[in-house]
Formats: sequence, C-alpha cells, structure tokens
Amino acid sequence: MTLKAKLVPLLGALNALMPSVVAAEPEFHSWAEKPPLGWNSWDIFGTTVTEKQIREQADAMAKDLLPAGYDILTVDIQWYEPNAKGHVYQPGAKLAMDEYGRLLPAGNRFPSAGDGRGFKPLADYVHSKGLRFGIHIMRGIPRQAVELNTPVKGTTKKAQDIALTSSTCPWNPDMYGVDATQKAGQAYYDSLFEMYASWGLDFIKVDDISRPYDDVQKAEIEAIRKAIDKTGRPIVLSLSPGATPIERGPHVMEHANQWRITDDFWDRWGLLEAMFERTDAWTPYRGPGHWPDADMLPIGVIDFGRPTHFTRDEHYTLMSLWSIARSPLIFGGDMTKLDDFTKEMLTNREMLEVNQNSTNNRQVSRENNLVVWTADVPGSGDKYVALFNAQSKGDQIDFSRADYASPVIAGQGQSQEIEVSVKGGRQLVLFVKDGGDDFSFDHAAWVDPVLKGPQGTKKLTELQWTFASAGWGEARVDRACDGQPLRVDGREVTGIGTHAESVIIYDLPEGYDEFSAKGVLTHNGSVVFGVLVTEAEEAVSEATEVGVDLSEIGISSKALVRDLWARENLGTVEGRFEKTIPLHGAGLYRLRPVK
Repeated sequence: MTLKAKLVPLLGALNALMPSVVAAEPEFHSWAEKPPLGWNSWDIFGTTVTEKQIREQADAMAKDLLPAGYDILTVDIQWYEPNAKGHVYQPGAKLAMDEYGRLLPAGNRFPSAGDGRGFKPLADYVHSKGLRFGIHIMRGIPRQAVELNTPVKGTTKKAQDIALTSSTCPWNPDMYGVDATQKAGQAYYDSLFEMYASWGLDFIKVDDISRPYDDVQKAEIEAIRKAIDKTGRPIVLSLSPGATPIERGPHVMEHANQWRITDDFWDRWGLLEAMFERTDAWTPYRGPGHWPDADMLPIGVIDFGRPTHFTRDEHYTLMSLWSIARSPLIFGGDMTKLDDFTKEMLTNREMLEVNQNSTNNRQVSRENNLVVWTADVPGSGDKYVALFNAQSKGDQIDFSRADYASPVIAGQGQSQEIEVSVKGGRQLVLFVKDGGDDFSFDHAAWVDPVLKGPQGTKKLTELQWTFASAGWGEARVDRACDGQPLRVDGREVTGIGTHAESVIIYDLPEGYDEFSAKGVLTHNGSVVFGVLVTEAEEAVSEATEVGVDLSEIGISSKALVRDLWARENLGTVEGRFEKTIPLHGAGLYRLRPVK
C-alpha cells in the first residue's frame, strides 16, 4: 500500500481536528514559522567532526550562506564519543558524561568544552557569526549511565529506575529508552534541556524517536516538548529518523517543528525519486511551525571529501522539489569547499522565495513519473509551478509481470535461492525492492549469478549490464554497494552487490535457458528479490514534454512565465504551460496572469 493510500482514511479525521488545532496554536510553532535553513555536519564529517572544523564551517557559512538566510549550524551525532569512527558505531565505547548521566562534548575533539563549559564556548562563537547553534542527540539515557547507575538530577531516583533496557536503537549502541511516563523520567529530560539551554542551543535534532513512533517514543517526544518549554528558550525541535508513520501526523505536528519523512537521504536517484510520493503524502501536515522534513541536501563535497553523485539535472530536481514542498533546507556539504554551482543552487533567491513564502503547496499530477507541483504566491494571483521528469531508463519495465518475486527477506544474512527460465528472452532484469519496513539499510547481493544452457555455464558477473541503479551506493561486481568486499557469513563471495531500490538490466546472450542465483540480504532491513525476463523495449527518451493546463492551477487567462533557475522571463502562454524536461531533471517557474 502506498503512503498516499494509507493517508486517505485519515484526512477526514484531520479535517475535523484542524479547527481545534488552529484555535490552540502551540507557541513553539512561532519559532519556525518558515522552513528552517541551515547546515549539518553529518554528510561531510559523519561522527568525527571537531571543534576546529565547526569553527571553520561557521566562518564559511557566515560569509557564503548567511546572506541568503541559512543560519542554523548543527553538530551531528556522537560529539560525546572521543574515538568516533566515521559512519561506524563502537559498542561499549567510553563516552564523555557528567555525574547525572548527561553526555558531554568529548574534550579531545572539543577542547573549549572542558571544566564543565560544555558547548557554551562553541555556541558563543557560532552566535558571534550571526548564526544559530544546534546539536544532535539520541533519545534516552546512556547505557553507560545505567551501568554506573548515576543519579537523576533533582530526584532521589537513579538511572536504572528510569531506563527501559528493552527499548534500544537498532543501529546505534549508545542509549536505552527512558520511561517518560514517570516523574523521574521527565526530570531526566528536564535536566538535559536545562543544560542545553545553558549552553545556548537554538536547535536540537533528536534521533531514534520518530520511527517506529511506538508508545515509548511517543511518551519521550511529549517529555522533550515539555522539557524544552520549561527552559523558556526557543529551541527548534527536529525529530529523526524517518519515515515517521503518517498516522502520527496530528501528534507530531503538535510537538515538533520538523520531522523526517525518510530514512537517511543520500545522493542516489532512487532515494530522490521516492521523495515524490513522500512529500505528496505529507501535504496535510505542512504549515507554519511544523514541517515534514525530506532530510539534508547531500550536494557539493560530502562523505569525507568526495563530490556528490547527483548530476546537474538531478540537482534541479532536488532543489525544486524541496523548495515547492517546503521542506527544511539543510545543506550537508563542506562549506569551506563550496563551488559556484552548488552555491548558486542554495542561494538562488527566487527559489528560496518558493520555499520560504509560498502557500497551498501541492502535487497537481503524476503520470508515468512526469510530475507537476504548484503553489500560490501570497498577495497575488501568481502561481509557482515545478515540472519534473522523474522517468528513468528502467521505468518502462512492468514489474507486476515478474517471472519471479521472492517473499519478503528480512534480517541480515537471510537469503532465497532463485531459479528462473530465460528461454526465448532477450533481456534479463534483476530488481530488488524495499521490503516495506521503512528501514533503508537494505544492502543486498545477487550471489553466484549464472546462466546455464546449451552453451554451458556463464557467470553473469562476466557480462556488462546495459543499465544498473541502486538506492544507495552503486551496483558493483564482487563488491558491496558501499565499495567494500562482498561478504556473506564473514566470507567473500562472487556476485553483484546492490541496495534497494535497485534495477539491473542485461541483454541475454544466445544459448542459455536458465538463470540462477542466491538473493542475500547483507545488512539489517528487508527486501524482495525479483527477476523479469522480457523482450528488449525502447528506452525512455532523454527528454520529455511536461506540462499542466492553466485551469488546473487556477489561471483562466494568459500568463507570463518566469524561469526561476535561469532568472529570465520566457514570454506568455495560454491554455497550457509545458516545457521539455530532461531525464531526472526539473524546471521551476512563476506564472503571472495577464489580463
């Protein structure tokens, strides 16, 4: 079932709720009346960012991005881990912590934090640049605090009294959940945010809390909201990771300023294409002070120094969709290495007007992955229009006709033996779909893929595919999607590493009747392996007309068209507006009715 299908039954209930929501607008909504604009350290530095790097980024941000409105600088995960290892978490690592079980900046990485100062000196430096300062935290209480049974500040209770040791994060080993239904659990969160407010925090991203959004996490969200409000400081609250369950929309918009609608978003087309459905489905919950968050912008120089994998056309799709869907714009690249093209994408003032000041933002149509969004320009009859060609070379394939589809494979190391007849086929399509758990560590492998027939046996890894995509990383021969050796049960294997959503297409050589392989899930998550044998089909054209009837967006006259990316007027149109958009590309326009 799609996200939108899940949403439909909720719309009536939401409409009934809205009058009371409007009548009792939470004060904290005023702290983020427009989608936040900022930067986060995760995409470039992972867990390893240091005070020196943050100061350098703050300097660059003040110079290049602050004039366009980007003003929130956030230190992401594990700033309390002295020996953090990039994107890898170390179970049992000794963390910097105070006597009340509250994590502190690691002194070897943040030297100004010593003598109990915490992040206050660094926050002061960031503030001196005209910026706001934020940090990332994991929900709950450190396992280290529970082992030491540290006291809970302001109570007679201790860590073991409030810890929920059965409530843990599936991908990070640092924390246990907190029983926020008891007074001591609330007191623990109160003590955390009392400390954060004393440091001068303006923004906080809380992780492992919006998925699966169970009763424990729901109570912790409410406790965090109360704790922030008690400080009297306007700390903008962001919840992570996604996908936040859409049925939690009414609750999350009443407690947070932004929340993730996806798992970690990286520079892969499959993840970007999936965002069209997500941003559309969350439309009813988008509004001043409460923003569905499509995650950071992994463009420029990212991932410890490499350039983004997004193409120029994909940049336009990314920035056009994030702007017209009014997602927070949080840059993830190295601001000290900001190239002209990336800077132009981020600071285009006409694009930022769409993101910051448009209303009634909505998807108008989506057919064959040609997508149209529109929004109103406040105080005028003008309309914003975004045209997207989200087609890919594999889009012509009808996966419902698959010759084989596995059951859902869930759990690291789980596998399925696959044998499919290819007799008479001209094209072999291997696909890996997400298993539906919204947990996107869906690393998968086609192990020992071979063709058999009168010509003998041929390893598929010896053939060159005609097309390959992966939802994260890359499809690779004898390597995992992240470039590491392809391993199953600790041993290296022969095959193709990839990541859902994935499509790999081969032209079949003559003389082979059967394809066989083992589909293996090589990380936590869930996937479906599928095989389709088909006749070769025409490729999707490299560019396609995408358009909208003016009547569909409320324009009954001619309209003057302005291209917001090119910053130029294109003349007038009547009846229908359309443009030729390249594969994976987009256009962003303003249409002004002309009488």
